[in-house]
Amino acid sequence: MVNFDHTTVLLKEAINELNLNENGKYVDCTLGGGGHSQEILKQLTNGHLYSFDQDDTAINYNKKHLSSFIQEHKVTFVHNNFRNLTSSLNSLGVDKVDGIVYDLGVSSPQFDDGERGFSYRYDARLDMRMDRRQTLDAWTIVNQWPYEKLIKIFFRYGEEKFAKPIARRIEKLRTNQTIDTTEELVDVIKASIPAAARRHGGHPAKKVFQALRIAVNDELGALEDSLEQALDLLDVNGRISVITFQSLEDRLVKTMFKEKTIIKDLPRNLPIIPPEMQPSFKLVNRKPILPSQDELNNNHRAHSAKLRVIEKIK
Repeated sequence: MVNFDHTTVLLKEAINELNLNENGKYVDCTLGGGGHSQEILKQLTNGHLYSFDQDDTAINYNKKHLSSFIQEHKVTFVHNNFRNLTSSLNSLGVDKVDGIVYDLGVSSPQFDDGERGFSYRYDARLDMRMDRRQTLDAWTIVNQWPYEKLIKIFFRYGEEKFAKPIARRIEKLRTNQTIDTTEELVDVIKASIPAAARRHGGHPAKKVFQALRIAVNDELGALEDSLEQALDLLDVNGRISVITFQSLEDRLVKTMFKEKTIIKDLPRNLPIIPPEMQPSFKLVNRKPILPSQDELNNNHRAHSAKLRVIEKIK
């Protein structure tokens, strides 16, 4: 069995901010190693948790890891992409919930399992599928997507300033033979970036690999779809906690939460805002919650983490 040996970032903060009701209904949209699910389940008496993951490795691991809660009928595992949140819950007879948590960090076993092709540290076939039932993988993108589209994803999802020369070299090489493995792609990326730029800023392949992973799994599209559904699923006084690890995700969450908590088309000089114009949601914290210094010292994964929380108030 795969070992999910990592420390969950902002664990206590994310769960505390949900303001748990021991008899409520909750959703963990990113089961992973089960850190947040376990913390929620420990606080439920007659409540229930629905834990989503599109990766069968996470589902199978937690069927054993959280087996005691299964026996107590407190948890239901949902092997599905969280962009199918509403339909999956509706099929289980659930139309409203009291809280939802997202941890958008990629789980350690996906990187540590070399065969999954997520990491530039291991040589493996280009894959990067979180849900291995889908057909689109990183090999298809690298070898079949047009030059212009490669530039777009490298720049937009990886914020890679050398997107054009990298895409150009990929296009040139694949006319003679396919680029099949992570190691081959790393070599292409290194050869496309000036030597001076390779000497700082981390591994030269990091941004392109991030961009490919986001594109393969449509991570930003799935997140936007899922959050829209999550906001509709919340009951009054329900909350959503979202932990992000990179700027693209955080910007999306921040924008969506802001849209739900501001008053639109407010007439000027209105002395009192009528109830019907008040927003249905409020930000629990104006600024994101960041890891403590102790957590930063003990867990290197925590350095880019941000937690944002929203509550439905009417």
